[in-house]
Amino acid sequence: MSLETIYALSSGAGPTGVAVIRVSGPEAQNITTSLCGKLPKDRVAQLSRLIDRSDNSILDEALVLFFKGPRSFTGEDVVEFHIHGGRAVISSLLNKLSTFPNCRMAERGEFSRRGFENGKLDLIEVEGLADLIAADTLGQKSQALSQLGGETSKLYEGWRSDLIYAIALVESALDFSDEADVPEDIAGEALPTVQTLYSKIETFLDDGARGEIVRDGFRVVIVGPPNAGKSRLLNALAKRDVAIVSDEAGTTRDVIEVRLDIDGLPVIVTDTAGIRETKSKVELEGIRRSFEQARQAELILFLIDGTNPQIEPQMVPDFDLDDDLLRGEIPVLKVWNKSDLAEVPIEISKKIDVIISAQEGAGLGKLTQLISQAVNDRVGQGEAVVITRERHRELLRKCSDELENFLEGDLSDTELRAEDLRQAAFSLGRLVGRVDVEDVLDKIFIEFCIGK
Repeated sequence: MSLETIYALSSGAGPTGVAVIRVSGPEAQNITTSLCGKLPKDRVAQLSRLIDRSDNSILDEALVLFFKGPRSFTGEDVVEFHIHGGRAVISSLLNKLSTFPNCRMAERGEFSRRGFENGKLDLIEVEGLADLIAADTLGQKSQALSQLGGETSKLYEGWRSDLIYAIALVESALDFSDEADVPEDIAGEALPTVQTLYSKIETFLDDGARGEIVRDGFRVVIVGPPNAGKSRLLNALAKRDVAIVSDEAGTTRDVIEVRLDIDGLPVIVTDTAGIRETKSKVELEGIRRSFEQARQAELILFLIDGTNPQIEPQMVPDFDLDDDLLRGEIPVLKVWNKSDLAEVPIEISKKIDVIISAQEGAGLGKLTQLISQAVNDRVGQGEAVVITRERHRELLRKCSDELENFLEGDLSDTELRAEDLRQAAFSLGRLVGRVDVEDVLDKIFIEFCIGK
């Protein structure tokens, strides 16, 4: 339990209708009594006039909530002051709190970190909370709530329990091999458990990064020759001007992207430089970045200029992307643009996925449906998602590698096989914070705002 009491504005900065200032720590009761005259009942809202006892001036009239530890978010005594959201009111209360002994402004994520340290949340739940705060779409919100609700933690804890059982079998063979009541092949009895666990983890690792895509966004990259209308299409999808539109070839020199919410899932659409032969060093750099973005895409929109149709990527000079796109490793939608100026010839119409006019807006609904379908094909609909961060994937991979070492190793070398399982359990423990994870704490909690 910390000896310092922390405080912070937990709601948005003013002016707002209501602002919430949270206080947590051993001085929370004394601070509340000093400001309100008495301590509210535990978890019962109380309307109080906040008085600065140094000069008996009124700071504000507030709704005050007191949470007696450990039944609080941080596990400590916590008080919340729901005050009027004017900047002067907020400032006066924060300034007053700074005058109390052993009381200071909270650092970013410190409330959540105290909750973790006091056993109110594990690391997976903390990350779910951070993702919930940052969620922009319904899909992100749903995934974060599942993680915050402990479903993912229960799964990992179940795996860890199976692993501890297997470790106990192997170590009993190591420590009590001379005992008459210990079976000779007790280490071998752990084999089915380890095999099952290894299979489960490998299945979760082979998920196409669905969780990370929901959390970070499905990447759609618009590529094609100059003047195909890529920037105009980006503006049309974003429903605002985010890219410069010009008839001059080579206008787009850098990567421009917008974030969209398509059917509750985050989609990042990127505009890139037109691909063509050029001697301009700046334009060549833009084209290099176009290739780089396309290689990282989950979906490519190959935009075709209806007035100068080049319907296949290989028709565009230097368009090879190391052949990744042409081999079909990245899904491609062929989008015929400028339908208001040129119709699609019958002989090539079957090669086109969608016909649009970025200028007039025709066909954009169909294009959006195709993008939505591509997203759902990749991440699924309503499917349970476990791995949402690279940290999770890396630790699960390490766990799986150690289990593989166990399965492929000589079971008669009991000490080495026990170490394989210990290292696997250590990786799972780091996922939820059941072992020393000091090196990852700062990185996790820095994602929060000051008042959380």
